[in-house]
Amino acid sequence: MPAPRTPVAFQAGCGRQWSLPSAEADLAYTEQAFPECPGCTHRVEPEGGPPFCTLRPVGTAHPFAALAGLVLPDE
Repeated sequence: MPAPRTPVAFQAGCGRQWSLPSAEADLAYTEQAFPECPGCTHRVEPEGGPPFCTLRPVGTAHPFAALAGLVLPDE
């Protein structure tokens, strides 16, 4: 029998939060149920797939956050 999953608080780029039992690092929110979803800057529109918003656990840094401080050497 699989172990029960603990609820995790996930947050979208717009700040909305959902508490879901999940062992995933992040989730794709495809429902797009809010009126601002079609124009949201956090919406991803992949070629050949449905649009989605990535939900990350609350307090988790964006996967590209480390690049914000990247300094390239002069060529």
